[in-house]
Amino acid sequence: MKSISHLLYDYLISVDFSESTAKYLNMFALLITMLILLYLIDFVLRKIIISVFNKISSKTKTDFDDLLVKNKAPRNIAHVIPVIIADSLLQTIFVDFPITENFLDKGLEVFVVILTLWIIRSLLNTFKDYFKTLPRLKDKPIDSYIQVFMIFAWVIGLMFAIVIITGTEPITFLATLGAASAVILLMFKDTIMGFVASIQVASNDMVRIGDWITFEKFGADGDVTEINLTTVKIQNFDKTITTIPTYALISDSFKNWRGMEESDGRRIKRALIIKQESVKYLSTNDIENLKKIDLITSYLDSKQIVIDKFNAQHEVNKELAINGRNLTNMGVFRKYMETYVENHSAINNDMTIMVRQLAPSSQGIPIEIYAFSKDKIWKNYEYIMADIFDHLVASVPYFDLELFELPSNINFKSMS
Repeated sequence: MKSISHLLYDYLISVDFSESTAKYLNMFALLITMLILLYLIDFVLRKIIISVFNKISSKTKTDFDDLLVKNKAPRNIAHVIPVIIADSLLQTIFVDFPITENFLDKGLEVFVVILTLWIIRSLLNTFKDYFKTLPRLKDKPIDSYIQVFMIFAWVIGLMFAIVIITGTEPITFLATLGAASAVILLMFKDTIMGFVASIQVASNDMVRIGDWITFEKFGADGDVTEINLTTVKIQNFDKTITTIPTYALISDSFKNWRGMEESDGRRIKRALIIKQESVKYLSTNDIENLKKIDLITSYLDSKQIVIDKFNAQHEVNKELAINGRNLTNMGVFRKYMETYVENHSAINNDMTIMVRQLAPSSQGIPIEIYAFSKDKIWKNYEYIMADIFDHLVASVPYFDLELFELPSNINFKSMS
């Protein structure tokens, strides 16, 4: 093996290179050759292993192997053989540089620890995704269990990495760590809490850079610009900066608007409050006048036929409007609101559209619109919502209804 490792070295010495120069050139040539070889082996193995897993997953009924591919388990496993080859070649390449060989050997051992953690993470994520497909486990906190296992794995992996780098015995390291743990916890309490919070925030994908979040406790309402171990910076819409502790993201409640931004629409949820005294049954003349409103003409025609048929079959006494089935001005207006919103070009008809009557209050009867605008940009969203309610507020008098409004000074003056 030594003759192979000194092949270029012997040639360079034969052509009058100095011994030092020949050693370095020999080492660099072997190192470059090894890196190219490892890259090619890793590339080929990844292709082969991933291809084999894909073929197996396409032929099996279970989703487990598909989830292994999705979570990159085959890709991580493919790195094992190149690492083994690299470990066997280090002594050959750095035969004349024992200090460098020792340093790289430790670095490779640390990488083995990291690679092991990658494989464990891939397997744990696979089990997590698989367990979520099982009906009896759907309502169980699988994510929490996996996170606990992953935290333990990272702690143990970090411990092994430190042991490898320092060259201490694991038992000695644990004893030293235990003795200093009280002081460490006291000095780095916020850092440790922030570290744990960072892991949970990242693993749960709770917040990302650029997310719009609202955190009422800290007066924050804006875009996340930075997330680090101890703090999260939020640029509010008035361009001020709010800084909050990272662990507050898991200890307190906040609102993340990313779901809205990634969805197909932005919610409109606003109500008109109708005076109760303005609600009434519609007479035949009232219905005929309302039929002039294009959006509800067909509705009134079909609804009146159904109501008249019902009243005739049940021989209802229509001397009083309360008897039998009748249309009310508020019911027809509610239908008009719904039809108008459904036909509005800025509303997403593939999402929920609903006009509902809420519980009456001392102010009146709220009729609420629940829908989603296609445009999610704040300025455009506000314009769309204002446009809809401008029209509906102006439409109220056509149905002989009145909106509730607290009296102003002018009202009191007119009464005196």
